[in-house]
Amino acid sequence: MSTPVITTVLVANRGEIACRVMRTAKALGLTTVAVHSAIDREARHSREADIRIDLGGSKAADSYLQIDKLIAAAKASGAQAIHPGYGFLSENAGFARAIESAGLVFLGPPASAIDAMGSKSAAKALMETAGVPLVPGYHGEAQDLDTFRDACERIGYPVLLKATAGGGGKGMKVVEDVSQLAEALASAQREAQSSFGDSRMLVEKYLLKPRHVEIQVFADQHGNCLYLNERDCSIQRRHQKVVEEAPAPGLSPELRRAMGEAAVRSAQAIGYVGAGTVEFLLDARGEFFFMEMNTRLQVEHPVTEAITGLDLVAWQIRVARGEALPMTQEQVPLIGHAIEVRLYAEDPGNDFLPATGRLELYRESAEGPGRRVDSGVEEGDEISPFYDPMLGKLIAWGEDREQARLRLLSMLDEFAIGGLKTNINFLRRIIGHPAFAAAELDTGFIPRYQEQLLPAPADLSDEFWQAAGQAFAQSLKPSTRTDDPSSPWSSSTGLRCGLPKEITLHLSCEGQDRALTLGDTRSAQLRGEQLLTEHNGMRLQHRAIRRDGIVYLQWEGELRRIESYDPISAVEASHSHQGGLTAPMNGSIVRVLVEAGQTVEAGAQLVVLEAMKMEHSIRAPHAGVIKALYCQEGEMVSEGSALVELEDA
Repeated sequence: MSTPVITTVLVANRGEIACRVMRTAKALGLTTVAVHSAIDREARHSREADIRIDLGGSKAADSYLQIDKLIAAAKASGAQAIHPGYGFLSENAGFARAIESAGLVFLGPPASAIDAMGSKSAAKALMETAGVPLVPGYHGEAQDLDTFRDACERIGYPVLLKATAGGGGKGMKVVEDVSQLAEALASAQREAQSSFGDSRMLVEKYLLKPRHVEIQVFADQHGNCLYLNERDCSIQRRHQKVVEEAPAPGLSPELRRAMGEAAVRSAQAIGYVGAGTVEFLLDARGEFFFMEMNTRLQVEHPVTEAITGLDLVAWQIRVARGEALPMTQEQVPLIGHAIEVRLYAEDPGNDFLPATGRLELYRESAEGPGRRVDSGVEEGDEISPFYDPMLGKLIAWGEDREQARLRLLSMLDEFAIGGLKTNINFLRRIIGHPAFAAAELDTGFIPRYQEQLLPAPADLSDEFWQAAGQAFAQSLKPSTRTDDPSSPWSSSTGLRCGLPKEITLHLSCEGQDRALTLGDTRSAQLRGEQLLTEHNGMRLQHRAIRRDGIVYLQWEGELRRIESYDPISAVEASHSHQGGLTAPMNGSIVRVLVEAGQTVEAGAQLVVLEAMKMEHSIRAPHAGVIKALYCQEGEMVSEGSALVELEDA
């Protein structure tokens, strides 16, 4: 076997994973090549690469999923190897074969392993033959509605529909009863086709209160395979992981060994090479069930790196060069504890709808021991509706779980993001929740504590509004003359011409507004980006950052967005939307299910909008008649755009 020479690596991906792979590649002395869509031309991953190549297009189907364009880019740049990252084509056997046929190195497993494990259905069948316990389900080739209806009746509701070709919660739906099946199956198939180019589905029993525990495996080309401990990924919403940690709390050494050895046997059975993850569902009795194998590097691999001190991307490159794994199973470290959270551009207060727009403010937490941020954005970047909404990941390590948890809370407090909605406050509530601190983990964690994790908006206090007003007023640049130092207008010390020393502001924050009259500023002083307030003898510091006409004020653990508003214009705007259903986010219209003049019932599906690979249904809030349609299939719409006008019946 000849050892391939790798001096240049093309990363066939975008965002934080592309930046992360290139960081290791550069540390190994390799030249890095980024590919980008037309709208990602100035994205961070593109800016950080040594060479960048434009794939054109905007949607993933026109750029990052174009195999011929990716291989042509590798050839043109002189790259000998392609790293797929995760998502997109990372688990596409055809992509792996095309790379090999082009004489290039795929920094992933053999295509045969992707065929065997990349398809959830094929993996289930293989594990069943190998005697690994499976969750009851249907993993067959027939994909018609009648087949799925029969399978669901046999399995028993509730059931979980899953795309056979992918992960990350795309193409995944929980179905509670038969009346929901047809719509859920059609929607899941569309999401799977959009995300992975493959609409095939499987269905399995939806288990109650399971834990999601996965094993990181690594194999070389010499027959060696080992497991690098495990990760607990139980904190999820819509089957998308939100928090991951390693090792899994409460897992005994015996259970770790049993799961690890089962994962290694699974990988060896298909001649696996490289990094992979075998995912299990673990019940309260300590029984585990094979769920799937991801034949790629996982989003959550940094927590494994944190507790082992290893660089898994470096291992991928060295294994591809033909090197043997550098240690035995007994030598794999397990040091301390690590926790990771995923930072998303989404609105938790509005059913986690994806958010798009410009990052007006973006400050990452400070670096230091046990602190790591893997991100793919910088301040000023535009977040588009075409791709996954993840902005980055925060990873904290500690000598024990509690130290890691407290360190992560501190990192979340230091982060500052403005310009679009994110889940950062939601993450802070999870990590700070007493049940999380007690490691009471299962996949129902978020629904169980939803009222505390997603509290209803509360009225902002008078103390907040006074602080907000002072931060807003004191951060304004004084309007003074610079050409005549003798003029009274050249001083900002407060010439009032007999008027009281007051300023009136109309401010808005998170849907609430307040008219303020500010006078004496002794109770609040802005010094740089710190607002010092005093109340009932207590002095506190709050971060206050101005971006043009917006002030971001840290108050009671959350960064609040404050802006001035015109109350008359606000009333006029509220009247303009009456009677109309608007787009809740930027996105693409994938289905229009009604026509003008049609009578609909309350809850009827009217329009389906897709953004960041997920579908959202616009439904009738009440029974009525469709008066007008303002959108058509395939059209891009902006948040707030009128889609349907519905009249009372």
